[in-house]
Amino acid sequence: MPQGVRAQQRELTRQALVRESRRLFSTLGYGAVGLSEIVAAAGVTKGALYHHFSSKAELFRVVLEQAQQEVAERIAATADARESSWEQLLVGCEAFLGASTDPAIQRIMLIDGPAVLGWAEWREMNEATSGRHLAEVLAVLIEEGTIPSQPVEPLTHLLSGAMNEAALWLAASSDPADLADATAALTRLLEALRVP
Repeated sequence: MPQGVRAQQRELTRQALVRESRRLFSTLGYGAVGLSEIVAAAGVTKGALYHHFSSKAELFRVVLEQAQQEVAERIAATADARESSWEQLLVGCEAFLGASTDPAIQRIMLIDGPAVLGWAEWREMNEATSGRHLAEVLAVLIEEGTIPSQPVEPLTHLLSGAMNEAALWLAASSDPADLADATAALTRLLEALRVP
């Protein structure tokens, strides 16, 4: 078998493992999913899984990275569609809250992510995706004078923490009106930052 075909088959196996793991982790939760279920769903052997991933936690990390990247891309696309930096901040934050109401995203990103990988690693991954976009737009708003001059890093962490907490609250909510209420509260919080 030519080398190119083998490489393609390995990549297809890896994709199947990630796809099926994501489906299982998002519906059942990390703790309820065993490697046997993953390999059965992907139609591969445990040996194939271990060829690509050293552990279930490593596989979960790849799934989490994928989910975080998708959410960050959605937020960026929503924000980039707006002209002003201020509107980019508002719609980007709203997009994050909206994305976090997806049960699959909640389970992987907000519930299992910190529990499986630990708070420090989860936070580092979050900062590299959505947190980076938030810091960038805040820096622009400070440079423009829309927000008073201040260090960007603490402001980014405060807003990110507030939004993550709101997302966790929404994850436990059964009232569809809570998303609108959380978005309105977040908008009021952000408006308080704005230079009059």
